[in-house]
Amino acid sequence: MSALAKLHIAKKQLGLDDDTWRDLLERETGKRSSKDMSNGERGRVLDVLKNHGFKAASRGSRKDIEGKYAPKLQALWIAGYNLGLIRNRDDAALLAFVKRQTGIDHTRFLRYAEDGARAIEALKGWLDREGGVDWSKDRFLPDWTQANGYRIAKAQHAKLCRLEADTAQPLSQWLGLAGFTSPALMTDSSWIAAMNRLGALIRAADRGGA
Repeated sequence: MSALAKLHIAKKQLGLDDDTWRDLLERETGKRSSKDMSNGERGRVLDVLKNHGFKAASRGSRKDIEGKYAPKLQALWIAGYNLGLIRNRDDAALLAFVKRQTGIDHTRFLRYAEDGARAIEALKGWLDREGGVDWSKDRFLPDWTQANGYRIAKAQHAKLCRLEADTAQPLSQWLGLAGFTSPALMTDSSWIAAMNRLGALIRAADRGGA
């Protein structure tokens, strides 16, 4: 697979919007389009994206997941990876987790609500207990604080502050320094990009995991 094709896969996998993507390309190469880059520049950007959580597919280790509950499960699994709880973000590892929780071999066979909920709640419970993600809802708080992206990023930021004392500024300040907008204006794709960035910092600071 060409470096250019890998860049497009990385952009989609990390959930980067166009502005965030082009800003990253320009920061690393001085160019805002991957088509204008040399192969060496594309390789350099790929190295940066791997540090941000991009995982190139390995034919021997990945299994495509599908089914009604697959997107939610995959999002939670990657959140666990970005919180430093999960070492292997591959779909095969997620499928093994689902089987342990439900006895069902593949997400495509999660046809009943109780089976899907059992796997989802097990993952959410893990992120709560070990990762500090607060899933509780409070109708008196602004809507943006109820977004899953905010909840996970908040827990990531708290962990990073424990690991790296010099990063102990408020999450909103970190977002601004990292080139993101105000938390109240963040989109789902922006939160994904922020979570991936925080995840890379957590993995660099703490090589542990589960």
